[in-house]
Amino acid sequence: MDAVGIIAEYNPFHTGHQYQISWVRQQLGNQVPIVIAMSGNWVQGGECAITDKWTRAQLALMGGADLILELPTPWAVSSAEEFARGGVEVLQASGVVGFLCFGSESGNLSGLSQVAQTLDTPAYTHALTQLLGSGRSFPACRQEAIQSILGAELAHLLSTPNNNLGIEYLRAIRRLNSSMTALTLPRQGAAHNSISNQPAPFRSATQLRRHILAQEWDLAAPYLLPQGVDLLQTTPITTVQARARLERLCLARLRTMSPADWAQLPDSGVAEGLPQRLYQAGQQAISLENFYEQAKTKRYTHARLRRLALWACLGLTQPQRPDHIPYLRVLGFSPRGQALLSQMRTYATRPVLVKGAHARQLPPPGRALFEAETRCTDLYQLLLDDITPGGLEFRKSPVRWTPKQEETP
Repeated sequence: MDAVGIIAEYNPFHTGHQYQISWVRQQLGNQVPIVIAMSGNWVQGGECAITDKWTRAQLALMGGADLILELPTPWAVSSAEEFARGGVEVLQASGVVGFLCFGSESGNLSGLSQVAQTLDTPAYTHALTQLLGSGRSFPACRQEAIQSILGAELAHLLSTPNNNLGIEYLRAIRRLNSSMTALTLPRQGAAHNSISNQPAPFRSATQLRRHILAQEWDLAAPYLLPQGVDLLQTTPITTVQARARLERLCLARLRTMSPADWAQLPDSGVAEGLPQRLYQAGQQAISLENFYEQAKTKRYTHARLRRLALWACLGLTQPQRPDHIPYLRVLGFSPRGQALLSQMRTYATRPVLVKGAHARQLPPPGRALFEAETRCTDLYQLLLDDITPGGLEFRKSPVRWTPKQEETP
């Protein structure tokens, strides 16, 4: 049976994520393998993950996933379009994934597909070009352009984050000529990034991170796996102090960048002259929020600026995000996932890295990406309260998880 793929950050893995895995197995059978393309130590919001990628992989395996493959950092910390394309490419390249499942606010796969197809038409490009001259934000112009073609109801799908990401997954499937079948389930419980004290079946990962950082385990525990609470309590997390260290690290990098350095980053607005504005903001900023306020324009949102600042901090540049992901990095697996790895020896279209040392045998593009990933992990480790030696990418082995019968969804 074809495996089902999910693209995720799991920052951290919670009961809402477990519900998605259970839903998949209700639809396709209890034995269907689940493959996750998961962000590493840095996430799309322009920040460090709550805990390292191997711990988060273990939490996902505890929650019913079978194989965790890494979404490399240059895609994990990019726009929704690049994040989606990278995740779909990882799953497709495995050669064993036949379905892609994602959550959406609407649960309306037909409508999401219509919008996805329209975003790649000349009619949309023309409508968008006309609207961008108004100086409004790109998301607002994009939604209005789709409304002029498909009407307000379908255009409204672009107003919520999970619908947006789902649309990008569908575009990536088509652009990569993937044979994967898409499945979507309506998002349950708290909205993305929401904070609420009202009773709900699930909490947002944003709220759970706040509880964890505040050591409010009694508030977080009902929405985490029981065994996951124990793991998180005994694993280094990126504390409030760690995030303060990250801010200083970012500001130090921003102070040393020239306009030419900014121009090397993806989506840095070279044509609009944004690098000069970013340079000036970097020289004057006394906090990251202050940097975002100085650099923002109607066209450039906080989210885009957060990603740019993180790219700068990590020392990443556009050439370090090649056209295609050059390898598949294994972060963890269950016995069922180990069987998938055996199949991937035959069907995977990219080299599969189970050990970091294998990266030395990759062609130059793969070696360069792995070296960049190593630097990203080394910087992440410096944020923790207890600093460890660099080179963890070469020493760390994938998580092997054998679930007990009662833990199987």
